[in-house]
Amino acid sequence: MPEIPDLEVYLDHLRRRVVGQPLTRARIASAFLVRTFDPPLRSVEGKRVLGFRRIGKRIVFDFEDDLYLVLHLMIAGRLRWRELGAKVPGKVGLAAFDFPVGTLVLTEASPKKRASLHLVRGLAALAAIDPGGIEPLEADLAAFRASLARENHTIKRALTDPYLFAGIGNAYSDEILWRARLSPVRLTRAMTDEETARLHDATIATLREWTARLAKETGDEFPEKVTAFHDGMAVHGRYKQPCPACGSPVQRIAYASNEANYCARCQTGGKLLADRGLSRLLRGNWPKTLDELEERKRR
Repeated sequence: MPEIPDLEVYLDHLRRRVVGQPLTRARIASAFLVRTFDPPLRSVEGKRVLGFRRIGKRIVFDFEDDLYLVLHLMIAGRLRWRELGAKVPGKVGLAAFDFPVGTLVLTEASPKKRASLHLVRGLAALAAIDPGGIEPLEADLAAFRASLARENHTIKRALTDPYLFAGIGNAYSDEILWRARLSPVRLTRAMTDEETARLHDATIATLREWTARLAKETGDEFPEKVTAFHDGMAVHGRYKQPCPACGSPVQRIAYASNEANYCARCQTGGKLLADRGLSRLLRGNWPKTLDELEERKRR
């Protein structure tokens, strides 16, 4: 799922191409994409784009006449910039938005079409879509601490909860926690002030670093390779690969449809976190530490 760094790069390129341009036509290929009916989508055609903003993981087109087009890409939604009038791809295409300078194509490479599009009028209606999580890049330490302590979640869950923090998902939460040297399953209300400050610093540093990095990699070309997995990541998607800090193999725990990647040496004092499925299967044979796991591999 695109997160803050990916979305900020999208926004930068959309501003360069589309601000000041009228939306000449919106072509919708999936009946499940548009989630609102009043105002009708056709009412935004012919209106100029005044700007773009981000609400969490949602991209917002600010149009004339107080109209806001809100796009949530969900897990597999992606944007493509194409020549004017480009066709909507048959299998993965959801919509195309025609501007005088080109066409923005929306695709979703998943059989479960979860991407959504809302058209609302007025800032009050726009605010109603916001889950309410704080923007981590704008929050000072006090606001960050207050949001973190609202629920007694694991840190991993708290960072990815849109009602607590906006725009962070599975990938960058792994990277943030690795940088902060914190366990993904540590409970938020058990954190010390020093740990909270460390997490706050790591959150800002990680998101800013990756936003700049992706912007540099993309250059002047519209971002085409938006993915949750990057070669330069420390732990996310790097199960069994060496941690860049200590060389220990990256570990993971799976839960529901997600997983957490972490370095046991750097983040949990060498303790292996129990994967729910495997720990139930192995029960008493589940290794408790990284050293015990390595010893078993040598047998």
